[in-house]
Amino acid sequence: MVVKRAPGAPRRVTILGSTGSVGTQTVDLVARDPASFAVEALTANRNAALLAEQAKTLNARLAVVADPACYAELKAALSGTGIEAAAGPEAVVEAAARGQADWVMAAIVGAAGLEPTLAAVRRGASVAFANKEVLVCAGALMMEEVKAHGATLLPVDSEHNAIYQVFDFKHPHRVRRLILTASGGPFRTKDRAFMATATREQAVAHPTWEMGAKISVDSATLMNKGLELIEARFLFDMPEERIDVLVHPQSVIHSMVEYVDGSVLAQLGTPDMRIPIAYTLAWPDRMETPAQRLDLFKARELTFEEPDLERFPALRLCRAALQSGGGAPTILSAANEVAVEAFLDRRIGFLDIERVVEATLDALPHQRLGDLEAVRATDAEARRVAAEHLGRVRA
Repeated sequence: MVVKRAPGAPRRVTILGSTGSVGTQTVDLVARDPASFAVEALTANRNAALLAEQAKTLNARLAVVADPACYAELKAALSGTGIEAAAGPEAVVEAAARGQADWVMAAIVGAAGLEPTLAAVRRGASVAFANKEVLVCAGALMMEEVKAHGATLLPVDSEHNAIYQVFDFKHPHRVRRLILTASGGPFRTKDRAFMATATREQAVAHPTWEMGAKISVDSATLMNKGLELIEARFLFDMPEERIDVLVHPQSVIHSMVEYVDGSVLAQLGTPDMRIPIAYTLAWPDRMETPAQRLDLFKARELTFEEPDLERFPALRLCRAALQSGGGAPTILSAANEVAVEAFLDRRIGFLDIERVVEATLDALPHQRLGDLEAVRATDAEARRVAAEHLGRVRA
């Protein structure tokens, strides 16, 4: 089980995926207040140079690179520092399982983050998760583990973080519905003809948020909002039909909770991921951030639109997967990862992403997944089938 922090002692933290977008912003916040935090471990996929720099800046005890081919570079960069170096997927899981950290940031993109996140949960840690695929792929299983081990899940996604801040956990029966807001992405006003020829550069140019490439493309297809819908269903134990999506281009209201009496509570702020990250990092307290303060006089107007499911069918696919249940969300998430990677590599077009996902969902059964092995097997099979469909959608 996780080591309990003594009153007044620094919070011991581990950051999984420290070189990514969320990871680097978490490092920034920790570095600004070194007296309040002690870093147990940092992990990255392949960026050994940045990982070593972060480890030295934060005086981490351990740095792990997932790709074994990058170990020599990491080891050399940390020579003489006293910081332990390790490599390989198993070492990443071991870093998450180290009991000295009472707070773990789970920011590894995609299904690769499932096992490290689960390892932190099984210690009973406070787990700040920025990897929505964890709950999409294995939502029921993950929530069972959280309950069994007394862990705390703290959502980092701005939408779920917003709901978390205004959700009445003591009286959940008083909640009527959840309202997830979406910026609409870079193609909010574009037609299908434009999107058919959209480039990688256009798709990742998000109008309000600074995010990694994968999540930026998911935002452009609205797949991101569909994945968040699935995530919200498990995180807040809310039926799919009581979760709505509303397009809000200004990205000021990050999500809302409607109560049975007609009250709607919203969390507002500037579109800066350091705000929700800081909320989880200091929880149950709050901490200062360098984020720009919200000025509603400058914002002037806040507008809302219904999502267009004809132009953005990914949201429809996500609802259908959640309604189907079983392994459907796992299949959807895996197929989307394969398709987005192919788009970012310029091997398929933007609209081919949704086609690959839908074809993969249609090709595989949606049976119940009873354990982690079943999740892994379904994820692998979905990736295999999605890879086969990559060539067909362009034929």
